[in-house]
Amino acid sequence: MGVLSEFESKQLLAGHGVAVSWDQLARSEDEAVAAAAEVGGPVAVKLCGPSLAHKSERGLVRLGLVSPDAVRAAAEDLLGEATDDDGEVALLVSEMVAGHRELIAGVVLTEQFGPALMLGVGGVLAEAVGEAVFRLLPVSGADCHDMIDDLGMATLLAPLRGEPAMDRNALVDTLLGLADAAGRDGIEAIDVNPLVIRDGQPVAVDALVVVSD
Repeated sequence: MGVLSEFESKQLLAGHGVAVSWDQLARSEDEAVAAAAEVGGPVAVKLCGPSLAHKSERGLVRLGLVSPDAVRAAAEDLLGEATDDDGEVALLVSEMVAGHRELIAGVVLTEQFGPALMLGVGGVLAEAVGEAVFRLLPVSGADCHDMIDDLGMATLLAPLRGEPAMDRNALVDTLLGLADAAGRDGIEAIDVNPLVIRDGQPVAVDALVVVSD
């Protein structure tokens, strides 16, 4: 099996109706600075490539960069961290997506029953709300609504800390988009973590798609 880069993974999911963060690939420090200028606010810069599934564990993510100098320094540092084993890499410049609610979602391959859609609560709220729930594919909109109910998300659906209520139908559409993407030939698994709720809408901030050889 192989893995798509974060950029490729999010572009694939966007093609199936999943809202993703604004991203742009950069091959140099200058390109990273230019991409950050397009955002007009704080950005994240990450080293991106098919072999970099666990960027955070290696410290290959820089968050909350505001100035061009900070972006340039982060880009130079990240490119210097790349090793020969990483293969071809680039810089991924992304908008910072703010929200108090973080979910995890995706599609996993169960050994006995085949692919299943997954939804869970991530971030600091994970322990307070519960674990993940699953539904075997294919799923319907009603199945996705049941997953939300089974996860006990009533508190998270309501307005929270000055943010509007979560758009339940938008979350259902996101889950259906993930299920639809999983139906493509060669897709083995999908992991979206975190799925941040911004202004009531779910946005995939990081994603990983596993494909068959």
